[in-house]
Amino acid sequence: MKIKFTVQDPCQIVRKSYGDPIADDLRFVVKSVVGEENFIDMQPNKSNNYCCGGGGGFLQSGFKEQRLEYGKLKDDQIKATGADYCIAGCHNCHAQIHELSEHYGGNYPVVHLWTLICLSLGVLGPNEREYLGDDLKEVNVFHPETAE
Repeated sequence: MKIKFTVQDPCQIVRKSYGDPIADDLRFVVKSVVGEENFIDMQPNKSNNYCCGGGGGFLQSGFKEQRLEYGKLKDDQIKATGADYCIAGCHNCHAQIHELSEHYGGNYPVVHLWTLICLSLGVLGPNEREYLGDDLKEVNVFHPETAE
């Protein structure tokens, strides 16, 4: 697979709670799923990674312009990796980064960590593939009509 991935370190579990050890665990899982050669880390990363700007209730705060402005740093950081996808383990990060990609023309899909795990196991259902890019939509799809 030549598709490149980067991963967002969620504030709550990495910077506010368990630090680099849990960020290392996150990278272990990501690299196990996508392949180490397909992973590009953001700089800075782990406990020093930038907040996406969507947590702590900011997504629901009503200050959309300010939230997107704050998130520009994250969008620039993701673009600098050259990754095709950004993996998010947190729903707030997923929603914010997805909106940043659309707003700033990043053209990088954002995928939940659980989605990639299910995809790697061949258990991701067709209805759960809606937001995947065309390069991933058909990966490990089980077609009962063609199975022997």
